[in-house]
Amino acid sequence: MKKDIEIPQVKDVYVAAIKEFNEEFRSDEWNVYLINDSSKDLEMVLIVARGYDKKRETSVMRHKIEKLPSKSFAKIEFIQDEVLSLNNEFRVSYFTNSKMFDKKFTFSKNSIRETALDQVPLIPKKGVLAK
Repeated sequence: MKKDIEIPQVKDVYVAAIKEFNEEFRSDEWNVYLINDSSKDLEMVLIVARGYDKKRETSVMRHKIEKLPSKSFAKIEFIQDEVLSLNNEFRVSYFTNSKMFDKKFTFSKNSIRETALDQVPLIPKKGVLAK
């Protein structure tokens, strides 16, 4: 029966960490974005975020985006410097054309750093893409 279940593959959807200057606090900070580089809207997007390693674990954060239009992006959350030394996981689930998609995006520990900055889809800033 499991062989009859179709699990569609997530394509052209990314999670990226972008280093940005916060005018209010006058400092640089890392923000995590969900990027929809596909030609279809994402509906009822649910994101579950957590940081972990063998000894420590952060609180689980849950986010919801009603609709993320095609070729757009949305800020998910600010990520504190203290959790950059942990694995940071973002489980993203959404609907497109009445089909549910699900993918786990992970930033391995210490992968979010300035030396790893590269071009990311759609956002006119450099960042780090989750795997």
